[in-house]
Amino acid sequence: MNTLSMIIIIGIYGLIILGLGYLGYCRTKNASDYLIAGGKANPFIMALAYGCTFISTSAIIGFGGAAALFGMGVLWLTFLTIFVGVFLAFVVFGKRTLIVGRELGVKTFPELLGKRFSSKFIQKFAAAIVFVAMPIYAAAVMIGAVRFIETTIDISYIWAVIIFAIVVAGYVMTGGLKGVFYTDAFQGSIMFLGMVALLFFTYDQLGGVATAHQKLTQLSTMVPDSLQAKGHQGWTMMPSFGSEYWWTLVSTIILGVGIGVLAQPQLVVRFLTVKGPKELNRGVIVGGIFILVMTGVAFVVGALTNIYFADTVGKISLLASIDPASGNPNIDTIIPMYINSAMPPWFSYIFMLTLLSAAMSTLSGQFHVIGSSLSYDIYQKQDLTISRCGILAALIITVYLTLKLPVSIIAVATSVFFGICAAAFLPVYFAALFWPRATKSGAISSMVSGFAVSMLLMLFVHQKEANALGLSQAIFGKTTLLSFPWTVVDPILISLPVSALTLVVVSLLTQPANVLVPKSIKAVNK
Repeated sequence: MNTLSMIIIIGIYGLIILGLGYLGYCRTKNASDYLIAGGKANPFIMALAYGCTFISTSAIIGFGGAAALFGMGVLWLTFLTIFVGVFLAFVVFGKRTLIVGRELGVKTFPELLGKRFSSKFIQKFAAAIVFVAMPIYAAAVMIGAVRFIETTIDISYIWAVIIFAIVVAGYVMTGGLKGVFYTDAFQGSIMFLGMVALLFFTYDQLGGVATAHQKLTQLSTMVPDSLQAKGHQGWTMMPSFGSEYWWTLVSTIILGVGIGVLAQPQLVVRFLTVKGPKELNRGVIVGGIFILVMTGVAFVVGALTNIYFADTVGKISLLASIDPASGNPNIDTIIPMYINSAMPPWFSYIFMLTLLSAAMSTLSGQFHVIGSSLSYDIYQKQDLTISRCGILAALIITVYLTLKLPVSIIAVATSVFFGICAAAFLPVYFAALFWPRATKSGAISSMVSGFAVSMLLMLFVHQKEANALGLSQAIFGKTTLLSFPWTVVDPILISLPVSALTLVVVSLLTQPANVLVPKSIKAVNK
């Protein structure tokens, strides 16, 4: 396929996206339309939009690259994303969120927490966390898309970032959540078909399902000594129990993301967009199938890339991804390299639309929540202009981070944001829906302690973030204050229990005065 054909395909895709964004703009008449799509969204469209917002290039490129390193063990994350991220999220948390949210008359996740505990501080603090931390996750998503664009077409990394960011901001700032839903439905369809095609072509390339998996098992003889020392036992086995790679895979990749999904503000707000609880039941199957294909294919293909690179260049994927300039491997480039070298040229361009759809659908949800957090939750105004200014500010920060973050950062940055959300929001979110005895003091203490412990561990203990940020080195003269295994134990395993325990203890020691407990919560707990 020549360059002209590629430009035509991308041009048509861009026009469709802008057209759907404009349609959302035309149908956005008030703040309710902008923030929760009018509260009458089709359950199947909502489930597809939920999946599109959840699954992005961070899953396909970042965690696909992680699967190339760790192997099929990453598929445990697929199980958690379906069981926790869809079933529990929709059936348990989603229904209660919709009922309580409607009773309180809320339109955003921070407002849900703030009104439930009668606290402006909680609402603004939650919104501030979203506004400050979410650009890290957004940058990870943007890097995934731009890296693929960079390796597929002749365009510089900087220009790819700028053009991509402008297109995303354009339809989010104009169309609100209705525009996001319209584009998500279109992009989700492309993503689903693209991932199914990728799985088919990969197994065809490697000689079939049974042959491919047999080769992957036999490839364990090529595991370098440096990886074996960290616990790597091959791509069809879990790392050695208690090793560095085991802790990274289990605590950061599987639990960090698999649990953190429950407290994602950009996902929680989706539950407020449908008419009633029954609509959420109807969305479970659609959401589950979509997540299964998106994550399952990415993780399986990621692991199988080792066979392709071993056969073609005599190296495993990690070694094939080494940057000649720096001499360091970059797992974020493994999937793009595989697509562009193993797949037919025309498929590379088609798959680029899959990644563009994955990135743009997630970024649209992220920027929408960032904008609403600034205008609706922090400034306490239903002002679309302020919201769009918030989106613009977040866009600038995200672009800066996209240009400055180090290599192999996508999966790490995603896990960081999910971990922060879990520690700061999940216990309070659960209490807001199910525990009438929770107090304002307990909720505030839980959020502050969860966020503070997460940040302290990332800055001074957890090796990945501490090395990248360098604050511990600057203050104490060493990269981390503790030694193995604490340097590889994800902060969520400490910060989340601290947050939950703080909520319970402080709530039991204080009186639930001036806290709004919806009738629906009282009824459930009788």
